[in-house]
Amino acid sequence: MRYVPENPLIVQSDHSLLLETMGPHFTQVRDALVRFAELVKSPEYVHTYRVTPLSLWNAAAAGVGVDEVNEALGRWSKYEVPPNVPVWIRETMGRYGRLQLLPHEQGLVLEATEAVLMTEVRNTKACRDLLGPELDEHRSLVALNDRGLLKQVLTRIGHPVQDRVGYVDGEALEFKMRDTTLSGDDWGLRDYQVHAVDAFYGDGIEGGSGVVVLPCGAGKTMVGLAAMAKLGMRTLILCTNVTALRQWRTELLDKSTLTEDDIGEYSGATKQIRPVTLSTYQILTYRRSKQDDFVHFGLFDEARWGLVVYDEVHLLPAPIFRSVALLQARRRLGLTATLVREDGKQGDVFALIGPKRFDMPWKDLEHQGWIASASCTEIRIGFSDEDRLRYATADDREKFRIAATNARKGPMVEKLLDKHQADKVLILGMYLDQLEWISRRWKLPLVTGKTPQKKRDELFESFRNGERAAMVVSKVGNFSVDLPDASVAIQVSGTWGSRQEEAQRLGRILRPKKGDNRAHFYTLVTRDSTEQHFAEKRQLFLTEQGYAYVIELPQ
Repeated sequence: MRYVPENPLIVQSDHSLLLETMGPHFTQVRDALVRFAELVKSPEYVHTYRVTPLSLWNAAAAGVGVDEVNEALGRWSKYEVPPNVPVWIRETMGRYGRLQLLPHEQGLVLEATEAVLMTEVRNTKACRDLLGPELDEHRSLVALNDRGLLKQVLTRIGHPVQDRVGYVDGEALEFKMRDTTLSGDDWGLRDYQVHAVDAFYGDGIEGGSGVVVLPCGAGKTMVGLAAMAKLGMRTLILCTNVTALRQWRTELLDKSTLTEDDIGEYSGATKQIRPVTLSTYQILTYRRSKQDDFVHFGLFDEARWGLVVYDEVHLLPAPIFRSVALLQARRRLGLTATLVREDGKQGDVFALIGPKRFDMPWKDLEHQGWIASASCTEIRIGFSDEDRLRYATADDREKFRIAATNARKGPMVEKLLDKHQADKVLILGMYLDQLEWISRRWKLPLVTGKTPQKKRDELFESFRNGERAAMVVSKVGNFSVDLPDASVAIQVSGTWGSRQEEAQRLGRILRPKKGDNRAHFYTLVTRDSTEQHFAEKRQLFLTEQGYAYVIELPQ
C-alpha cells in the first residue's frame, strides 16, 4: 500500500481533501488545489477542501485539463487515491462541452455529443418548455430568448452548456487608452491585466463572457477599461453604489480618450444614457412595492450595448439574473475579488455571466509588489461578568449581537489607534450603534448608508488627501471604495460568517503603498462565543489565498 510521509495531502472517497499545513510542500499543494477545489474549513494543522462539479467546470472552462487535476492529486497524496475519485473527476469535467449551444437559421440549436444525453435532457421536466422541435436525435431547436434560462436550468441539473453561439455587436465606440494620465504620470497595463483581458476574449466565439477574479487593489477597473477599448462598442457598467460609479468615471476619463460627453450616469440623481453608461445595482432593483415590476430594467434595452460589465459580480442581486438571462447575445464581463456568494448562487453566475476566465492568487500579486503585504491578526477579547450573564440567557441571534458589540472591544480599539498613529486607519463594523459610539468616543468621522452621497464623497476625499487619519465605516465601505493610503483596518464586527465580506474588508487596505508596502488587518472577536465560530468561517477565503491569522489573547 502506498505511503509517502512527506506528502501533505489525503484524498478521500467523498471528494474531500485533507491538506496538512506543517509540511514543506504545503504552499505548493495549496496553490495547485485552489484551481479546482473549494476550501471548506481551515483549522491550524489540517485544511479541508472539497472538489465539486462547479469547481471542476470552472477549471475546465479556464483550460485546466482532467489529467492535470488527477496528476496533482496522485502526485501529492500521502496514500493511494481512492479509485472512484479520478473516475468521478473525469466524468464530471467531461460533462462540460457535451452539450453545446450553436447558431441556427431558425434561432439556436442545442446539440449533444450523444443521442442518449439529448433524450435525457428532452425528458427533464425543467427543460421541456425551453426546447423547441427536434432536428434529429442529437439536436433540438431553442428560442433566442430562452438561451440564458436553458443554460441556467442545465447547470442546475448537472449538464453545463458550452455556449458557442457568439454575440450581437453593439454600436461602435472607438477610443484609446492613454500612455499618460491627465496629471502627466506614465501609465500602462500590467502583464497580468493583459493576460486577464486576453483570457476573457479567448477565441472570440466562446470568449466574450465570463468572470475575471483579482484581489482588491489589483486593478480590476483597468481590466474592464482594457476590455472596453479592445471591443470598441457601447458599454453598460453596473456598480455596487454611487461612490463606485463615480470612481469608475474618474478612471475612465483619467486613463482613456473618452470624454465627459461620452460617459453618462444613470442613478437616483440623474438618468443619462450615453455611449458608456454607469449605473448601480440599487437603482436597477428599485420597485415601488413587491407586487410591482422593476422600474429601471428597461435600461438593458435602451441602447445597442456591445458589452455589459458587472463590477463586484459576486454581489449581483438575484432579481437581475432574470434580465441577465435575456442578455446572452451581448458580451458580459464580471469583475470580482471572490466568486464566493453567501446565497449559493455561484452556479447562476457560471451559467449566465460565464465561467471563470482568469484568476490570480493574491499572494502572487503580493510577492510581485502589486498589492500590499498584509498581516492578519484576530484579537480575542473576553466578556465582563455582566455581559457573560446576558449572553448565557439570550437566543442565538441576540447572542451574536451581544458578542459582536462587546464593550471590552473599546479599549482594544484605543490601543490599536495609539499603535498606528502614523498610519491611515479604517474602523469597520456592521452595528450602527457600536460605530456611532466609536465615532463619538474618538471624534472620528462616520460613513453609513444614511450618509448623503455628497457628504460621503467629501469625507472619503478628506481621508485621501490626509486631512483625516482615521475613519469609521459601516458596510457601505466594504465594496469599491478607493482609499489607496489606508494601511490599517480594525474590524470591530462582521456579518455572521460572510467570507466575501472578510475578503472585501481586507481589500480596503491592499492597494500598493509608496515606501513601506505593508498593511495590517485586525479583527476583534469575543472569545468563547458564537462570534468566534463565525469569524473562523469568515476567514476561509483569505486562508485559501494564503493569509494566516495570528491569534492574540490579551489579558
